[in-house]
Amino acid sequence: MRRSRPRHVLGALLVGVPLVLALLGPLFAGEPGPRAASFTTGGGHWLGTDFVGREVWREVLLGGRSAVLVALTATALAYLVALPLGLVSALTHRTWLEELLMRPLDVLLAVPSLLMVLLVAAVLTPGAVGLALLVALVNIPDAARIVRAAAAEAASRPAVEALRLQGETWWRTAVGYVGRSTTRVLAADAGVRFTGVLYLVATAAFLGVGVEPDASDWAVMVDRNRTGLFVQPWAVVVPALLIVALTMGGNLLVDSVLEHRKRSRMKRRPA
Repeated sequence: MRRSRPRHVLGALLVGVPLVLALLGPLFAGEPGPRAASFTTGGGHWLGTDFVGREVWREVLLGGRSAVLVALTATALAYLVALPLGLVSALTHRTWLEELLMRPLDVLLAVPSLLMVLLVAAVLTPGAVGLALLVALVNIPDAARIVRAAAAEAASRPAVEALRLQGETWWRTAVGYVGRSTTRVLAADAGVRFTGVLYLVATAAFLGVGVEPDASDWAVMVDRNRTGLFVQPWAVVVPALLIVALTMGGNLLVDSVLEHRKRSRMKRRPA
């Protein structure tokens, strides 16, 4: 436990700072002040001004909520669809049902995620909700395959056959045993998937999909202010570091929690 504690603390710290800024920042942003010259430092502005003279610190406080909420929503929606698809595919004895559920996902899996987002954005103009739905859609095939693989391994154990012989319901077998047995794999995948979703959301926002060109968004800040990187770097460096910290911290936190659970189970095993 001592070895995992520093990683646990570091992960919580890396996740906590951008999350607090994203969720609570708008409450402390205050009213916008008068605009100053573009890409200036000092003058009462903690982090200087951005490409249109807005205060960078205020934009940082406002810019995280949309990215974080869209990423969390997209990840949750992807698993909301992938979990039942994967469990049913792993536990069914009907080959035609498994093919019916999994083969359409192969079509989505063949198209790169960002390309799918850009193709849809070329036809429609998705807002934040539309972007969350679109990112969730492109993540369902991967998530469903991981759920199916993990569930299939658990479903092949003698315990599942014993539950069937005892007349246990499908729900109790699928959720009570198989679903619980896949918790570690799905928790690890959730951490990695949230990182990928956040990067995809940030990339889409960087390309102007789902957000306005001058929106208060961390990814938009990186894009719009990069022309002044060597003049006023804080307008690019701070939002970029917050995105990186959130993704790295999430993975560290998930890894440390899983390692702690593994060690706890090993201690409970009889010698």
